[in-house]
Amino acid sequence: MIVVVGSLNYDLTVCAPRFPQPGETVIGDNFRTTPGGKGANQAYTIAKMGTPVKILGCVGADAFGDASLDSLRRVGVDVSLVLQRETTPTGVAVILLDASGQNEIVVAPGANTTLTAEEIRSAAPSLRTARAVVTQLETTPEATQAALALARAMGVLSVLNPAPAQPVGDEVIALCDFLIPNESEASQLSGLAVRDLPSAEQAAAVLRGRGARNVIVTLGANGAWVETEAWRGHIPAFSVPAVDTVAAGDVFIGAFVVRLLEGAPMPEAVRFGCAAAAIAVSRPGSQPSVPTRAEVDAFLAERGYK
Repeated sequence: MIVVVGSLNYDLTVCAPRFPQPGETVIGDNFRTTPGGKGANQAYTIAKMGTPVKILGCVGADAFGDASLDSLRRVGVDVSLVLQRETTPTGVAVILLDASGQNEIVVAPGANTTLTAEEIRSAAPSLRTARAVVTQLETTPEATQAALALARAMGVLSVLNPAPAQPVGDEVIALCDFLIPNESEASQLSGLAVRDLPSAEQAAAVLRGRGARNVIVTLGANGAWVETEAWRGHIPAFSVPAVDTVAAGDVFIGAFVVRLLEGAPMPEAVRFGCAAAAIAVSRPGSQPSVPTRAEVDAFLAERGYK
């Protein structure tokens, strides 16, 4: 069992040929609504990889909240730890996609901002029986730190995806068995501009110096730089036509953690995450883009990986 402590949002997405300049209106199309949120996306991915998973977070008592929970239930995520707020709406993400599949996102976090450290501690029995606790920064800092601290105290693997990018104290980073930022998040946390593999390597070393046991910097089309106790080096991405990059990082994390807990060597676990993310970016939507375990295995086999 993996426990994800994190956000549940509803995504409102519009496609456009390019991002508008300030004050400019650009005509878009293909408006769609889909369940999302970093925590929900990661839990959804873990379930589709065939591993039992629970999610702990907050939604509003509204249609978006109901739809978010229904989406997770359909793939087998245990949502019994999700709290519904009567007076605060479900979080919403407004997403703009350009013709290349890149995105700009504004999040109104809503009920996600109401999750408390005490509510995390109340869920200690579930965390105690988990093999990993996966967190992000789309809820409250207090809740994230409490989840990581409980995981560390219980000897449970602790994972932090420090997204969206914001300052994180050394006391939180030191609670991370795995810290998994993207380029912008690694830049924020390390104080270095992460633009390529050498700068990603330098940033990962800085973050391990701040206390993280293992660091993986995800680099989009450039794959990932891995700086861990078990192995260090570069895992390239798989080249695919990008349709929608929303949730690619979430899919990577969910798939990586599953394969890691299955005992895969570090390069293999990271490559598995890269494969899952590659499939996801070739499809529209956040949760609708998440592949099945069979699809990831077939994708890797077609490229010569067992």
